[in-house]
Amino acid sequence: MAGMGGGRPSIYPSLLYADAKAAIRQLTEALGFTELSVYETEGGKVMHAELVQGHGAVMLGSKDRGGRFDAAMKDAGPAAVYVVVDDVDAHHQRALEHGVEILAPPTDQDYGARDYMARDLEGNIWSFGTYAPEIGV
Repeated sequence: MAGMGGGRPSIYPSLLYADAKAAIRQLTEALGFTELSVYETEGGKVMHAELVQGHGAVMLGSKDRGGRFDAAMKDAGPAAVYVVVDDVDAHHQRALEHGVEILAPPTDQDYGARDYMARDLEGNIWSFGTYAPEIGV
């Protein structure tokens, strides 16, 4: 498949937060992401951050940090992101222990996957499950 190589994901959900530092704490401590990089402005806003989970990653930053992407996202609503995890129930338990708002508990789906749904501190919807599309590398 063209454009695939090196094992790197080719799609990165990108989100902006009013409090990006709190979002990074929730995503790492409660939802199991690993901080790959965080770049801050001199004023302490998160200009760009990359958080990794499994074979995927999400990019995020602070709202009102300036720039074209910030302007384009000004009136955007919350986003939804699906993340593949090996052990849905253990992941869900960790989220519960950290007080994450759970919208749907771990559920076996008709299509063979198991997943659950949560809402982060600023309203974005995160689904964590075992469904992984066969992309054909």
